[in-house]
Amino acid sequence: MPTAILTGDPVAGSSLEDDLRSLGFDVRRTRDAAGAAAELAAVPARERVALVDARFVGHVHALRLALTDPRFPAAAVPGALGVQPEARAALGRVVTTATPAPETAAVPALEPAAPGPAPADGELHAAGVTTATGAVLPDDLATALGAEGVTPHRPELGVLVAAVPGDALERARTRDAVDAVDDERVRLRTAVKPRDGFFTTFCISPYSRYIARWCARRGLTPNQVTTASLLTALIAAACAATGTRPGFISAGVLLLASFVLDCTDGQLARYSLQYSTLGAWLDATFDRAKEYAYYAGLALGAARGGGHDDVWALALGAMVLQTCRHVVDFSFNEANHDATGNSSPTAALSDRLDSVGWTVWLRRMIVLPIGERWAMIAVLTACTTPRITLWVLIVGCALAACYTTAGRVLRSLTRRAERTERAARALAELADSGPVAELIAKVAARRPRGFLAPLLAALGAALLVSCAAAAPGGWLPVAAAGGYALCAGLAVAAPLTGPLDWLVPPVFRAAEYGTILILAARSEVNGALPAAFGLVAAVAYHHYDTVYRIRGGTGAPPHWLVRAIGGHEGRILAVTVAAALLHDQNHGFTLALTAFAAALALAVLIESVRFWVSSGAPAVHDETGEPA
Repeated sequence: MPTAILTGDPVAGSSLEDDLRSLGFDVRRTRDAAGAAAELAAVPARERVALVDARFVGHVHALRLALTDPRFPAAAVPGALGVQPEARAALGRVVTTATPAPETAAVPALEPAAPGPAPADGELHAAGVTTATGAVLPDDLATALGAEGVTPHRPELGVLVAAVPGDALERARTRDAVDAVDDERVRLRTAVKPRDGFFTTFCISPYSRYIARWCARRGLTPNQVTTASLLTALIAAACAATGTRPGFISAGVLLLASFVLDCTDGQLARYSLQYSTLGAWLDATFDRAKEYAYYAGLALGAARGGGHDDVWALALGAMVLQTCRHVVDFSFNEANHDATGNSSPTAALSDRLDSVGWTVWLRRMIVLPIGERWAMIAVLTACTTPRITLWVLIVGCALAACYTTAGRVLRSLTRRAERTERAARALAELADSGPVAELIAKVAARRPRGFLAPLLAALGAALLVSCAAAAPGGWLPVAAAGGYALCAGLAVAAPLTGPLDWLVPPVFRAAEYGTILILAARSEVNGALPAAFGLVAAVAYHHYDTVYRIRGGTGAPPHWLVRAIGGHEGRILAVTVAAALLHDQNHGFTLALTAFAAALALAVLIESVRFWVSSGAPAVHDETGEPA
C-alpha cells in the first residue's frame, strides 16, 4: 500500500486524512522535515509515497492527479507531492537536506485575518496560488527535486482547487471555492480525449464516459475492458463469416459495440489514472487485431454466401493500405519528435485552419480515423455486401492516405528543421533492415545525401512490385528482390536525417506487403491469398510491436530477432524464391506462405509477450488523439 505523509500540525475539521485513505494511502503524520525524513526511511524503496501539507484544502481529484498518476516519476500540486519508486532516491536526498523554516510551527494557521477583498474567481484554481504565510514542505521538496534532475509534473487543474491557506479566512474562502466546483463532473469530462474524431466525440464519448465510471466503481481495469473489446470484435468477425444477412447485421452491431468498449478502456484509464505501458500496447495492438480479424471475417462470409465471392485480395489490400498509413504516421512523428527549428508555412496554415471550428471537424473526418472507419464498415456490412464494404474502405483509406501524406511531404519540404540522432535511430529501427541490407550498408558511403535515401527506397520498391506483377511465377521477381535489397541497403547506409527520409520505412512496408499480395493473387493457387493474409498480419504485428516499443522509450525489438526473421529484404527474397520454385506445384506456394507465417508469428509473439509482460518501461498512454 502506498504511504502518504502529512506534514505540519493537524487542522481541526479537516477531511484530508479521509481523502487520502480513499485514494488508497496509508496515512502517517509528522511535524517537520526531520520527521518526514524518518518516515520516508521507514517506507520500502519500491513503494510510492506522497507528502501533503496538513493545511491542504482542495478537490480530491486534484490530489489524485498529483499523487496517483503512474506516468511520471514525480508530480505535484500546491501543498502535495507524489513520488514514484524511481524517484525515491532523489527525494531521500532532498528531504535530508531540507531545513524547516522557524516560523512553520508558529504560524497562526487558524487565527482570523483582517477582512479584505474576496479573491477573484479562479485565483485559487489553475494558477496554483498558495496563500500560506508559512513554509510548505511538499512545495519546497518539489522545487528541490528539480535541481536533482527530477522535475515534478504539474497537472493542469483547470477549475479544480489545490491550495494551502494561511489563516481561517483564506481557509473558508478556499473551501467555498471547492464547494463551487463538482470535481466528479470535471473528472468525467477529462476522462475523454481532448482531441478525437467527430464520430467518437459526438456519438460515443457522451455516454461511454459513464460506462467507464461504472467500470471503475466495480474495480474493472482498462486491460479487462480492452480484452472485452477484442472478444466482442472477434465475435463480430465470426458473425460476418457466416455469410448470411442476419450475420452481417449482427456483425455491424457488435463491431460498434466493440468500438464503444475501445473508447471506454482509455476513458477508464484517464478516469482512474490506471495507466501502464502494457495497457497502451494492448490497446493499440488489439485495435489492429480486431480490424484485421474483421476483414478476414468479411472474406470468409463472402466465400460462404450465396454468391461464393472471393474477396481475399480486397481484404488483404485493405490491411496493407491501413498498415502503410499507420507507418507513415509513425515515421513522420518520430522524425519530427524532437527536431529543432521545427516550423514551416504549411504547419502554420494548418494551425490557422484548426482555429476555425468547422474545418477542424472536416479535416478530422477526411483522414478517416478509427471511429469514422469502423462506423462506415459496420453500416456497410449490415446493408451491403463484403465486396462493396471492402471497396469503399479501400477507396476511402486511399484518399485519406493521399491527403495526409501530401500534407506531411509539403511540411517537410518547407520546414527548416534539424533532426536529432534519436530521430535517425528511430527511423533506422522502423526500417527493419535485415542482414543483407546491413551488409550492403556497411560497404556503402555514409555521408548525408539529401533526398537520395527515399529515392533509392522508391526505386527498389517500384522495381520489385513491377517485376512481381509482370512475372509472378518466374525468376524475374527473385532478381528484382536482389535489386531491392541493394537499394534498401544503400538507402539506410547513412543516418536518416534528410527532410523526406521518414518516407523510407513506409516505402519498405508498401514494397514488402504489396509484393506478397501480388504474388499470392497472381499465383491462382487455392488458399494462397488467405495464407498471404496471415503472413502479412504476422509481419505487421512485428512492425506495430516495434513502433510501440519505441513509443514506450524502450527501443526496438532485440537485434537478434530482426536478424532471425530476415528483415524486410530477407523476407521478400524468401517469398519470391518460394513463388519461383513452387509455382507449378499444387498448393506448394500456399504451404510455403503458411509455414513462413507460422514461424514468423511464433518468433515475434514469444519475444513480444515476454517483453511486454516483464517490461520495466514507464507507463504511457496515448493522449494525442491522432487518428488510429
